[in-house]
Amino acid sequence: MGRGKIMIKRIENDTARQVTFCKRRGGLLKKACELSVMCDAEIALIVFSPRGRVYEFANNDIKSTIEKYKRIKSDESNTNFTPQEINAQYYQEEAKKLRQQIKIRQNSNRHLKGEGLDSLNINELKKLETKLERAISRIRSKKHDMILEETESLQNRELVLEHTNTILRSKIAENEKVQQHLVDQTNEGYRVIEAYLARSALQLNIGGPLEDTPTPAPAPAPYSPYPNKSLHIW
Repeated sequence: MGRGKIMIKRIENDTARQVTFCKRRGGLLKKACELSVMCDAEIALIVFSPRGRVYEFANNDIKSTIEKYKRIKSDESNTNFTPQEINAQYYQEEAKKLRQQIKIRQNSNRHLKGEGLDSLNINELKKLETKLERAISRIRSKKHDMILEETESLQNRELVLEHTNTILRSKIAENEKVQQHLVDQTNEGYRVIEAYLARSALQLNIGGPLEDTPTPAPAPAPYSPYPNKSLHIW
């Protein structure tokens, strides 16, 4: 069940009133702290308990915040500024602060480049030197790490290329063996044919029958209707 609404009025019971004060005081201080952190607001909070005890919170010096509050209130009472004019004055002050910060950053960048060093004293120059040495040390460390990573990457690539080269060499050697075997077989066939042609040419020159040449079969006798009589051709 949800929590019901509480009527905002004075709590008559002393114990209940003290407990509620402690709880609400803690919540109020917590909210003030969160508001100062999240919104970058200047906050000064003062709480007096029913027994006269003081509880306070301030993200800056509470006295300077109170003086600032008094000064602004006195300025508002002396001059009849409208809320728009007050806001414009506030934004002008903020813009002035931002311009000062930008100028400081620009001068710092110029000093890092070695420009405008005449306005710096010995202590400021020492601080600038220390800052530059730290920056150079970080740059060198980053450079060293990148060189190591690049070297490791190249070494791994070299191993891969060597492995690929070994595989290609083995394939080339196998292809050369196959080609040599084919050439040997072809040459052997050529030698057999040449030997056969040489023997054939020698036998033709001698006039004898060719070796390994089959003898032609005799022609069949002409057909005769009289097998017992000799055939005479007129």
